[in-house]
Amino acid sequence: MNILDRKTLFTVLLLAILSYALGHFVLLNSQIDPALLLALGIIIGGVASAFASSTGNTGSDVSGTVETTTLYVGNLPYRANEQVVRDLFEEKGQVFSVRLLKDKNTGKRRGFGFVEMPQPDALRAINELNESEFQQRTLKVREAKQKQESLTNNDQD
Repeated sequence: MNILDRKTLFTVLLLAILSYALGHFVLLNSQIDPALLLALGIIIGGVASAFASSTGNTGSDVSGTVETTTLYVGNLPYRANEQVVRDLFEEKGQVFSVRLLKDKNTGKRRGFGFVEMPQPDALRAINELNESEFQQRTLKVREAKQKQESLTNNDQD
């Protein structure tokens, strides 16, 4: 569970406790419809959760956007899963996503994948992980190239 998830979970838990206290002690003898209270609670919870999620963004520049880089990671052990690769790359910086490719017919991993990171963290990961040993395999880490299809589609526009 990352920090953003913990913050959101904490916010929802705090709202639940406050709602219980408010409902039990203050509104116990009131004439307010319970369905209305439920709807109001859902709205307040949604707004608070969205607020907690939006304030949890870290590592962004002044404009709120982050330049990301997708890395190609080759020569991965076939037993490595997304979480193991994520853990390895999180030692070098923030990881947005990990995609390990599998064979369509057999469902077995193909030994390579892609990791998306902020640009400075990606450069650090390339420098420190390329040609390094991971689970008895020598990793190949470099910036991923765009698919040829996407390049030809852009030329047609």
